[in-house]
Amino acid sequence: MRLATYNVEWFSKLFDQNDRLIEDGSWSGKWNVTKSMQVNALGKVFQALNADGIMIIEAPDASINQSTVTALEGFAARFRLRQNKAMIGFANDTQQEIAFLYDPAKMDVIHDPQGIAEPETGAHENPRFDGTFHLDVDVDAKPEKIVFSKPPLELLLTPKGGTPMRLIGVHAKSKAPHGARNKQQAVRISIENRRKQLAQCIWLRKRVEQHLDADDDLIVLGDFNDGPGLDEYEKLFGQSGVEIVMGVEKPINQTLREPHAEAAMSARAGNAPTTSRFYNHRDKTYLNALLDFIMVSPDLARKSTPAWRIWHPFNDPACFDKKDMCDALLTASDHFPVTIDLDILATKAVK
Repeated sequence: MRLATYNVEWFSKLFDQNDRLIEDGSWSGKWNVTKSMQVNALGKVFQALNADGIMIIEAPDASINQSTVTALEGFAARFRLRQNKAMIGFANDTQQEIAFLYDPAKMDVIHDPQGIAEPETGAHENPRFDGTFHLDVDVDAKPEKIVFSKPPLELLLTPKGGTPMRLIGVHAKSKAPHGARNKQQAVRISIENRRKQLAQCIWLRKRVEQHLDADDDLIVLGDFNDGPGLDEYEKLFGQSGVEIVMGVEKPINQTLREPHAEAAMSARAGNAPTTSRFYNHRDKTYLNALLDFIMVSPDLARKSTPAWRIWHPFNDPACFDKKDMCDALLTASDHFPVTIDLDILATKAVK
């Protein structure tokens, strides 16, 4: 079974108010790329991935007038994808949903949120992801109320011929200092955003430990807007959010596996894998970063012999050697897909 995570840059802007694809020469949300160009590039990438299930980050909008599910299933029909059924969890108001597009012939999937449902007050222990988490993030002995602008998507996935597993799709808070008017404001906003991002990751880690304690097979995947050694603010807090969710200081049977994150931890001053590429208009250069991950519970990693891959247009030889694929990846999004192949029959045999 192949699973993927893919952050699609402003996917929502490629659909009209009736959730139909817009394939014309108008500009998309991606700089210097038309909607037709981005739509067709995405079609090529999704076809090439050939994944049984794809966790889509920044999926089309869900609102009173629009449907993420209708939009994605229409996209799947347009490109004849076998991943033709879509699902979301708790919708948000950012126009960037977390959704799962999958092949119903290969798996059964239900939205199965965990935790206590107290959206307004928030449960102090084990709150549901559409609720409120209480944590003192600024060391003033007064817990702040932490919420997800994009609540993680919790799924119970049962592969045909395999055993059930838990999936958690994540789009953690950005640390970028949006709205800063000077350097001092940029520093202050960056620190505030990192505190909130780390708090979200602590909340996620609590859910991870809940599943590990229950001996659940678990995969946590998505865009964490963070990674080991990514920026200088990590020194202020000791760990990245990714390391917190993985549990790198925990016993090995409580630590999630993610080889790209592990490579970044051991190569902080050298080359590390990357999953995204952003253009810096001020410096007129490209910034590469490792932001997208697929984390696997230790027992599942041991049983299913997973193989991870970043579909990077320059760093993956199979992508780089095919110019049309390389171009499609660059046109489709500022993030690149990450996939994992799992031997679910081996997993079934062990259980």
